[in-house]
Amino acid sequence: MSDLNDEGSTAGPTAFELVGGEARVRELVDRFYDLMDLEAEFAGIRALHPESLDGSRDKFFWFLCGWMGGPDHYISRFGHPRLRARHLPFAIASGERDQWIRCMAWAMEDVGLSESLRERLLGSFFETADWMRNRNG
Repeated sequence: MSDLNDEGSTAGPTAFELVGGEARVRELVDRFYDLMDLEAEFAGIRALHPESLDGSRDKFFWFLCGWMGGPDHYISRFGHPRLRARHLPFAIASGERDQWIRCMAWAMEDVGLSESLRERLLGSFFETADWMRNRNG
């Protein structure tokens, strides 16, 4: 996440540090998947996941730590994330992208991330989620 600092520099704290490290990233991931599992408005993206979300939780936690500038747990286990390639089997259009973004926004608010950090992260999350789209609509 090199766009985190307003001046274009990556010299300041990383998103990983601003979020609060591994424990807070885990809390965010768990809240994200709890919401996805419980809230009807996220049924579309929930249907793209296996019945048990345990593996998804772990993989997203490992990925998100590195994506935010922390330890590269995902890469050390699986190599390059190849996000788009790994998501190609799933039908992802604007509706799924928007559900994902709403779910993450809600999770970030619930775990108490500051408004400014939420806004900065959501911009980067949106760019990534939009890049995952592989269907029209």
